[in-house]
Amino acid sequence: MLWKLILAFTVIPIIELYILLMLADLIGPHITILIIILTGITGGILTKAQGLNTIKKIKTQLAEGDVPTDELLNGLLILSGGLLLLTPGILTDLTGFTLLIPFTRTPIRNFLKKKFKKIIEKNTITFNQ
Repeated sequence: MLWKLILAFTVIPIIELYILLMLADLIGPHITILIIILTGITGGILTKAQGLNTIKKIKTQLAEGDVPTDELLNGLLILSGGLLLLTPGILTDLTGFTLLIPFTRTPIRNFLKKKFKKIIEKNTITFNQ
């Protein structure tokens, strides 16, 4: 597991940097920086709007006595998407926006629900101390 994290925190930034350098070479550094700034601002606005909407739905479901499992997963995906948008890069921005847009987030949420269900059914949850 540790080697996957090390790989993710070294390989992904190198790929992102390479893409940004190629983009800057293609369209110019000023426009590339502007794109980074605009995706950050747009992502922040979208994250806030989606997050507040999700919190509202969670409160409604709790008030009705329902367990808001879908909305809690949405909240996790929205948080992850927002964090990815804070990281400068094209791949992280695309992934972040994918997690923020409800149309694309729903299939990811459903996939995670199935994965979590399999893990729980197989009782393969382990904690390393």
